[in-house]
Formats: sequence, structure tokens, C-alpha cells
Amino acid sequence: LLTKAISSSTSSSSSTPKSSQIMLATAAATGAAAAALTYTIMLRKSAENKKEQLTKTTCTQTGIPYFFMRGGSSRGPYFNRADLPEDRDQLAKVLLQVVGSGHSLNIDGIGGGNAVTTKVAMLSKSEDEWADIDYFFAQVSVNDGLVDFKPTCGNILSAVAAAAIEMGLFSAAAGGTECETVVKIRAVNTGALCVSRVRTDGTGSVIYDGELALDGVPGTASPVSLDFMKVAGSSTGSFLPTGKVVDVVDGIEVTCMDVAMPMVIARAADFGLTGHESREELDANREFFAKMEAIRIKAGKMMGMGDVTKSVTPKFGLVAPPKNGGSVGVRYFMPWTAHPTMAVTGSQCLASCTLTPGSVAEGIIPNVPKVGPVTVVLEHPLGLMDVVIDYKIDGADVFNHISAGVVRTCRKIAQGKVFVSKSIWEN
Repeated sequence: LLTKAISSSTSSSSSTPKSSQIMLATAAATGAAAAALTYTIMLRKSAENKKEQLTKTTCTQTGIPYFFMRGGSSRGPYFNRADLPEDRDQLAKVLLQVVGSGHSLNIDGIGGGNAVTTKVAMLSKSEDEWADIDYFFAQVSVNDGLVDFKPTCGNILSAVAAAAIEMGLFSAAAGGTECETVVKIRAVNTGALCVSRVRTDGTGSVIYDGELALDGVPGTASPVSLDFMKVAGSSTGSFLPTGKVVDVVDGIEVTCMDVAMPMVIARAADFGLTGHESREELDANREFFAKMEAIRIKAGKMMGMGDVTKSVTPKFGLVAPPKNGGSVGVRYFMPWTAHPTMAVTGSQCLASCTLTPGSVAEGIIPNVPKVGPVTVVLEHPLGLMDVVIDYKIDGADVFNHISAGVVRTCRKIAQGKVFVSKSIWEN
């Protein structure tokens, strides 16, 4: 800068620069350097301010460790229960922001804009003598800002054993070779008991890759077997909560049944349906939904469940004769939209209904044996699902439910931290 300034000041003369010219040039160069230094300091200070603002923004949120997993044909976050607030109201607020409830796409959370992708599992070591893991479930609504802690979910349960191993809540079988790890699970919401079997590699890790395909889930994965026990009356205390095999509500015959999930089950034909409509066709039929919801609310009171207007239970189901090689055509509702495939809990209830003498599904499966186990193949919107029901029908045609079993798959999708505002929970 100094050389350039001197050169400029003497450009009109070939004589040696005077001392006054050198002083002026020095001053000009010094001023330019000072300006450059000032600008550099300003840039650095601006960057520091931005960094400080970013740090402050990050610190206004609470990070919660989680695993993001697919279980069966559902998915959602899996938490260690100890990492979440104990208070139920506080917990609901946290889960609403985690999922992003209140927007059809859950754009401000990790939900997927559908009831099968706004489910939450919370795990802990069990306090029950029989169980290894306690599984606490929450169904978060997509749009309405509601959290329902009443039901459980069998699809989400499909990944509970794997998630418990991933979290360090349960140790996988050792031995150095591929094997099966058995985890006994208690569904906290309903008290139902389940034995889950997952494949592990003998060194403590879950094996997710495999060859089992599920209708409604792309690709293949490792099988997870689920054996459910004590699921009859698990929510209401009775296999038939109204005391009858068939009730008539608003002129429609229904069977109100509680096996793994309390349900109101009707014949599709009684609503003018085939029972083989697509999910999109059913969701567009608002006249049917209005009639179905009115029946569901009245049946809920008859089942001793009180006002179920804002509860996702009891669920609603339709049955119809099969046409795609299964035992029975079924459609399952969550309850305000049609399920894209089939719920694990609902599958047990619908399968049991088809085997129960006198129910709305009687006669769809011919020559039902008096003693199980029997495999019932359900035809749902995207394919088939096998459910094994063990039971005994006594001489008075009373159905005694013993257990149910299904095979699903699961996959770990992501793990890390999910954030909520400290104004909701400071932890």
C-alpha cells in the first residue's frame, strides 16, 4: 500500500519523492490498513454474534434420546421411559410436539401424517414378576392435539424387544452364534402379556435383515414372533363387554368384543359395502363414517367405556366373505380413518370373532372346530395376515379364548435426540 501511494504521488514527476510526499503516502496507507482491520474485526464480531445466537437457540430446546423404528406396518419413536416426564399431562405435551400434532403432515415433528405413523413406545425394565420389559404406548392424533393412553398397539410392540436390547434395558442371548432372544413384555396400558422372539447375532446385536415379507411393508426383514396371553377382556375386563354375543345399535347388528383391543364389529353388507373396498374408497365415504361413529360412541357406553367421543377405542371393524384366498375379508378403522393394512391387536379380535358361535361373523368360516389352535387368514386392503388363535368352545357354545399369535418384522431406522421446546419441558 505504501509503495503504491508513493508511486501515485510522484507519477507526474520523475524526481525523487519529497519527505512531505512520503508522509502523505504513509498516512493514506495507514488509513487503508486501519479500515481493513476494522472491517475484519466487524466480520469476526458478526460471526461470533451469529454463533452465540445459534447456541442460544439450541439451548432453548430440550434434547431427548430416542430410537426411530418400524414395528410391523407402523412406525414411531421409541423412548426409555426414564428420559420422559413422569406427569401424564406434561408427557402428553412433550409427545404432541415430538410428533408435530396439529398439522395434517406433522410438519413440525417426526410424525408422518397418518395414525400408523404417530404412535409412541416408552420402555422400562418391568416391575412385574413375569415380564422383562414394560411397554407403555401412546396414540398421538395427527391433527387434533390429542394423546390417548388407553389402547396398546401390537404393530409397535413388534419392535419393543429389539428396542429394549438397543437401549440396554435387556441383554440379548450370548454364545457367539446367531440365535433367538426371548423377551417377555407387559403392555402397561392394558395389562396384556406377550412373549416376543427376535433373532440376534450372539454378540448382543439384533439382526434386522431377513427374508420375511409383510403385505403393506416394502422389502423383507427378519421375523419377530409374538405370542399374546391374557388378552381376552384386557381393556374392559370381559371377552364380551355387553354380556351379549350380538347387540343392535341404530338398527345394525354388532358384536362388541375385547381381545387385545376392544372393538365394535359389524357386517360390511349391513352398511351397503362389500368389505373389500380400498382404504381411499372408505375414507371418502363420509356418510358411512358418520353412521359408524354414532354406533361406536353408543356401543362404547354399552361396553362400560364411558364417553369415547375423543378416544380411539373402541375400534371399529367390518367383516365380509373372503374373495382373495383368505378366511375372511376385514376392514379396520383407527377409528376416524381406515387402517391401510391391519392392526396386530385388532387382528386378534377380528379373528376371534370369526370363530365365536353366534357372532356377526358366524358362518363366514365354515365348520369351525371346537378346539384350537386355528389359523385365520385375514384379507386386508393390501394383502393377507395370518393370526393363530388358541381357544376352546364348551358344550353351551361359549367361546373360551386362550392365546393368540402373529409373526411380524421390525427395523431400526434412526437413533439420536429429538427436541422439544424448553417452554414445554425443561428436563
